[in-house]
Amino acid sequence: MSSPFRHTPALLVAFLTAAGITVLAGGVSARVGPDFSGRWATEPATGGRGAAGDMGSGWGSPITITQDTARLTVEYAFFGRGDMQPPMKFIYALDGSETKNSVMMGRGVQAQTSKTAWDGERLVITTLHTFADPASGKPQNTEVKQTLSLESPAVLIVDTLRAGVMGGPATVTKTTYRKQS
Repeated sequence: MSSPFRHTPALLVAFLTAAGITVLAGGVSARVGPDFSGRWATEPATGGRGAAGDMGSGWGSPITITQDTARLTVEYAFFGRGDMQPPMKFIYALDGSETKNSVMMGRGVQAQTSKTAWDGERLVITTLHTFADPASGKPQNTEVKQTLSLESPAVLIVDTLRAGVMGGPATVTKTTYRKQS
């Protein structure tokens, strides 16, 4: 039995090239897990905080999340209407590449550098916050990990781990958001 490609080497080259491109393209696409898109609010409304006195997820309530294959965006109103400030907006690349977000707070711009990673069906956002050491004035970093997971299509859980700052203890909080219609 003779090969159908014996007399058509150009067809064989085209076929192998197309197959190779398909395999390579599949290898570089970002993994997309659950879709966290929606408008979410904590219940009972706690202003974005978890238990009394903790910092909750680090985001307010309600939050609006938009997601596509390349990025996840979290927006929420931090300032009151009279402050005439836009909502806080954080963009995270879903392919694990580094993203930078800046926040104008207090005495100036605070830079944040983030990376994401999928852990099964959970999205882990690791953010380095830079601040000035009050004693020396030298820049210091602290790490915050926010892990997003869907308990159900209507319940978003954000587990937040904050590394200890300047010798303080690490803190862990769990914030439950419910999808708003």
